[in-house]
Order: sequence, then structure tokens, then C-alpha cells
Amino acid sequence: MTRSTLVHASVRVGDPSPAREFMSGLMCADVPDMLGDVPLWTTVLQFLAAGLVGGFCVLQWVWWRGARRSDGSTWSLALSVAMAALLLVAGLHGVAPGGEVREAMSFLHGQLVGVVALLCLPASRALGGAGPRLHPWVLAATVVLVLRTGLWFLTFGPLDAPDLVPTGRPVAVALLFVALGIVVGYVVAALGTVRLNPLGWLLVSAAGLSLAALTAGTLLTGRPVGALLASLWPLPLAVGLELLASVRLRRAQLTAQRRELMRDALSAVTNSAWFHRDADALLVQARDAAREVLGDPSIEGSLRPLQRDRFVADLFPADPDRLLPHERTFLIDLGLVVSTAAERYTLNTRLSRAAVTDTLTGLPNRRAVDTHLLEVLERAAVERTRVSVVYCDIDGFKDVNDREGHAAGDELLRRTADFLRTWVDDDTYVARLAGDEFAVVVCRAPGDDELADLASRVRSGFGSRVGTVAGPRLTCGVATWNPSDIVDPDALLRHADAAMLEAKRTKSGHRVFDSALRARAEGARRLRASLERAVEEDRITAYYQPIVDTSTLEVVGLEALARWREGDNLILPEHWLTLAEQSGLIVPIGRAMLRQARRALDRHHMPVAVNLSARELHENDVLERIDAAWSGGPWEHLTIEITESTMLRTAAAVPVLSELRARGARIALDDFGTGFSSLARLARLPVDVLKIDRSFVREVRTPRGAGPVRAIVALAEHHGLDVVAEGVESAGDLQALVELGVQQAQGNFVGRPAPGLPVRGARPQPRVAGGVVTAGGGSPRAEIRLPRRRVHLVARPQLVAQGAFDDTTPEHL
Repeated sequence: MTRSTLVHASVRVGDPSPAREFMSGLMCADVPDMLGDVPLWTTVLQFLAAGLVGGFCVLQWVWWRGARRSDGSTWSLALSVAMAALLLVAGLHGVAPGGEVREAMSFLHGQLVGVVALLCLPASRALGGAGPRLHPWVLAATVVLVLRTGLWFLTFGPLDAPDLVPTGRPVAVALLFVALGIVVGYVVAALGTVRLNPLGWLLVSAAGLSLAALTAGTLLTGRPVGALLASLWPLPLAVGLELLASVRLRRAQLTAQRRELMRDALSAVTNSAWFHRDADALLVQARDAAREVLGDPSIEGSLRPLQRDRFVADLFPADPDRLLPHERTFLIDLGLVVSTAAERYTLNTRLSRAAVTDTLTGLPNRRAVDTHLLEVLERAAVERTRVSVVYCDIDGFKDVNDREGHAAGDELLRRTADFLRTWVDDDTYVARLAGDEFAVVVCRAPGDDELADLASRVRSGFGSRVGTVAGPRLTCGVATWNPSDIVDPDALLRHADAAMLEAKRTKSGHRVFDSALRARAEGARRLRASLERAVEEDRITAYYQPIVDTSTLEVVGLEALARWREGDNLILPEHWLTLAEQSGLIVPIGRAMLRQARRALDRHHMPVAVNLSARELHENDVLERIDAAWSGGPWEHLTIEITESTMLRTAAAVPVLSELRARGARIALDDFGTGFSSLARLARLPVDVLKIDRSFVREVRTPRGAGPVRAIVALAEHHGLDVVAEGVESAGDLQALVELGVQQAQGNFVGRPAPGLPVRGARPQPRVAGGVVTAGGGSPRAEIRLPRRRVHLVARPQLVAQGAFDDTTPEHL
């Protein structure tokens, strides 16, 4: 006998009161009987519905994945899974054997009904997007469902206790409807706070239909139609959820496509920003892209400037509230691209202007002049007109800086720029080239006489409006390009600069670049080209001048002097040394001299002195280059000669020379006495040898010339330095130097520079002949009278240098 039979029996035995009859009727609506025995076609229909809803779960899962696991898709998927399980259990109940298995299926079916009811609460909140606070409702429904689960296993009281309040499954059925009422109440409260669209009304209708089917199936328990409704009631809600999922999935696909279109449009506008130079045109492109992607022709754009060259760009439709979050982000991104591009365009314009504008005077700079001059010359070549450049330089500008400060110098430059601007018209162009140099470019230039008059008027106008009677003054050089000349802006500026320098040299105030200056400039150009070829072909050779001991006339060292051999002729350094310094060719020439001195040391084992120029000291790798050129030779046999002015004015000289001196090389201060070194500073300089300049040696036999030499010798003795006199041209000079205590000398008298090396002779043995000491035999070439001792030394050529008188070139470098 089943529990249902026992319950009915207990009812029949008791008092047939109205309460008993009501409870007996309520027992007939118990949940185990809610499914009941149904026909086979109903069971098949239940399985088909379970499969259909299970298939819907796949669609829900796709929506869940595509929606990036949003709350709405998550709870919708959970509801679909629960309803699929509910339909499956209902179908299994119809094919399960009787007894405990069917009762277990009934219990599981009832629990799934509660789970579906409980899941409807968060699903309603997530799909509606609004509603009351969820936690109290969920807690209430959970308590009711847990209580229902506990009451499921309770029956009526004993048969002999008719007044006992009934408990058990009938109450569980009532509690199920209480839980459903909580769910319905929350849904009604939530619907009052949101505005439903047609899809929302469809979903609410489906949920209401499912609720109605569940209620009817519960009330019609025991009948086939009741069992059918009780087992298939989730189907309307499942269909509604799947329609929602389909719509949302399609909407997600459209959103994804629109997002892709947004990315493409944003990329296109970003790429265009690198090619556009007009921020307004870029804003129009961004506005059109937004209209096309969002399908809203009401979208407009604005670009507003802020402080410090900042901009803000806005893109907005007529109804901004209708925009979705990602659409609003798209418009913001487009605006950021436009505003950033506008700021970049402004910055580029400022940088471009700064690149061609002098910041102090506001005039175009040298770069702008080069560009403008090229354009002017090309146009003049077509028009067959002349173009002139007036090159202006401020005389005394350095004095203004030194006397009044750099602020006064800057003010002078600004006033000069303002003065030159008064000459600007359609055919003139004024620019500041560098420092205190300005240029006036004159298109359609007149004749040379008018240009000279123009330069004169510029000079006189500057003196009356900018300068004073005592200065500063303006020196002008004028150069003109003719249509028959090659288009070369740099050459035109060089010619104008050369004319200005010539005006400075002659103190004429202004000068026109004429045929004489052109010939001189052409000669300098050819000389430089020839010198470059000579350096490249290694035709700068070393001539060696002996350095002798003044007491014995024995050769104690050599100085390597650079000579340029051009065919059978020698070009003296005085003709090209300045050019080599200015062009930087002195650096490879110096390395060549050092390499040749190294080979001479290997062949003849005699110390060698090599000159080092100021330009070489400015090189960052000067020590590495000297190491490579000297190639591991003994440093103690190398003497580096540097001029006094280079030592004092080149910041890198002292560290470099100190390093060379630390390796063992000797440092000689060349042309000593002509620079600006002080006695106190001399003690701190890395110097071993003082070389007396030839200007003092020429007058050494006069009291005026002997005094500086005597002072230099005393200074050298005080600091422990050696002394070498340069430019010894006669026996009288040598006699005077010996009397003043100079130990070593060099010059044409004791040995001229020659490509061959001098031969070291034996030290002469003095012999007495009537109070005269002669060295060696033969006719004396020079008789040197020594003070007090009346000793005469006879210098024989072979003891000084072999072939010393074959070279007629004077000593240089």
C-alpha cells in the first residue's frame, strides 16, 4: 500500500468534519501526483521539449560567450539549463518503474521547480537592468524553498489524533506557490521601474504563460491534461528566453560588426592625421566617418583652441542620450585623434618656423636664406635677371659685448635687425646669418654702381640710426649673380662674404665683389682642390731641419717640417698653412708628418720634433691617432711642438699634452715670447723646452733684442727647461746666443731643411793656435769668439748637415 493510500485511509477513519474534507482535497493536489501517469506520447513530447530546450542552451552559451559573460547572459543560460533538466526529469518520470524511483523523480522535479523559481529573481534583475534590492527577495524565497524541502518527507499525524494540525506534502505544495508568489511579486516590482520594449513584453508574456501552465497542472493533478501541463510548463518561458538570446546574439553580432567598422574608421582617421596638415579638414573627415558608421546624419563636430596651443575636439549627435557606451567612446576617440593632430600641426608649424627663424631678432636664419636664395636664383634664371647679396657685418660688436655685456650686444643685434627691415620691399629679403652677420638679398638687382651706392647708404644709415660717432659701424660686401653664372647660392654668399672681409681689411666700409676678388677667390678654390689632392696622394713630405748644440755644433735632434711637392716645385707652408687649418686638412697632414718622423727615427736613431696644430687638439681621438701614427716608437725620442697661443686658448691642450708627457714625450713651447702666457702660469704647464721666436733672434745683437732672450734663458733655468733658439741666420747671431747661454739653436746658418737627413759628425777637438781654438782642420767657415776665454769654434758644413745648402727654401712650420 502506498503512502497516498494510507493518507486517504487515515482521512476516512477520522471525523468527517469540513476541515478533514478540505485537507483530503488538498492531499489530492500533492506534488508526487502532479506528474501522474501520462500517455506515452506525452512522455515523448516531454523528451522532445527537453532536447529542444537543451539545444536552446547551446544558443544561450554562444550568447554568453559573445556577450563576454554578462549577467543577463549568465542567468539566462542558468535558467535554460535548469528548465532543460526539469523537462528531462518529467520525461524520465513517465518511463520510470513504480515505487521509489518514481517518487525520487517526483522529488527531483519539485526541487527543480524551486530552483527555476529562485533563478528567476536574479535573471529578472539582470535582464531588466533595474528593480528592487535583490538580496531580501532571494533570502525569503530560499527560506520558503528550504522549508518546503523539509516538509516534503512529513505525513499526517496518527490516526487516533484527529485534532492534530496536518503537516507534510500538502503544505509543501502551498509553500511552492508561496515561493512563486515571491518571484511574481519581485517581477511586478521590477517592471514598475523599467520601460519594457516589445521583446521585454514578449518575455513577460512567456513567463506568465508558464506560470499559468504550472498552476493549472498543479490544480488538475490526476488528470492527463494536468500531467501534461505540469511537465511542459517551462516550455513557454524557455522559448521566450531563446528568442531573447537570439535577438541579443544578433544584436551582439551587429555590435561586433559596428565595432569593427569603428576600428577601421578610427584607423583611417588616424592614418590621415599623419598626412593632413589642416585640422579642420581632418575634423570633417572624422565627422563623415562617424555619420557613416553610426548611421546618424545629425552628428556634428567642433574644434576649440585652448591655452598653450592645446585643442579640444567634440563630435556629438542631435540626441546624445540615444548613444550606446561603445558608440560614445568611439566619438570620444575620434575627437582625441583630431585634437591631438591639431596640437601636432601647431607644434610642427612652430618648430618649422623656429628652424628658419632667428629667435633673437625674428629675422630668417641661414637655413631660410639658403632656401630663399635657391628659389630666387632659379626664378631669375628663367626671367634672365640679376640677383645680389649685401653681406653686412657689425664692426666693434665684440667690444660692445666685452664693455657693456651680452644684453647690450643682443639689443644691438635687435636694433640692427629693425634697421635692416626698413629696407625690405617686394624685391628684398633680410636675414641674420650668424653672430653679427646679416644679409640682404636683392632680386632684380641694378648695376654695380647702384649696388655700391646701396651699400654706402646702408652703412651710413646704420651709423646715424643705430651706431654712434665712436661706433659700432656696419661693413658691407656686395656680390651679384648673373644669368650666365651657375645657380650656386652658397658661392654667391661666399663671394659677398669675401667682399665684406676685403672691405674690413682695407677699412673702406663697403666693397663690391669684382674681377680681382673673383680671381683671388678662384685661386683659393684651386689651391684648396690641389691641396686636397696632394693630401690624398700623400705628396706632403717631411723636410728635416737640424737642431745643434751651440757649443759644439753637433746635431742633437731634428724638426720635421711639412713641404708640399707639386711636380718639381715646392710650395712653401706660408702659402697653404692657413688654408689647411681652416679646411681641417691640417689633421691628416699632421698625422703624415708624425708617421714620417717615426720612420726617420728608425733609420737614423735621432730624436725628432713634430708640430701639433690647434685643430688636431680639438679632435676627440687625438691621443689614439698619435698612438697609431707613432706606432709603438720610443716616446722619449719624440718632441711635440705647440705654439704658445694654442697652449693657452685650447682647453683640450693641457690634458692631451700632459698625457703625452706622462708617456715620456717632450713638450716644446714654440714661438715663445709672442703669446700671452704669464710667468706664474708657465710653471703649471706641461712644458720641457722653450723655443725662442725668430723675431727675438734677429735682434739678439742689439741691447733691445738681447734683453728678452736673456730673460727667457733665466726663466728657463729657473723652471729647469731647455732653450732652443729659432731662426739663426748668421755667425753673429750664433755668437750672441752663445754669450747669452742658449744651449741649442736651429736656423739656415746651422742647417737648412732638407729631405735628406743630416750626418752626425764627431765632436770637434779644440786646438790652440795663437789664442784661437779651432775645431777640426781646413778653412774655417765661421769663427765664433766666446766671451772671456777668447776661444774660437770653427764650424765646418759636414759637421752640421749633408746637403744643407742645397735647399734654398726658408725655414717654416
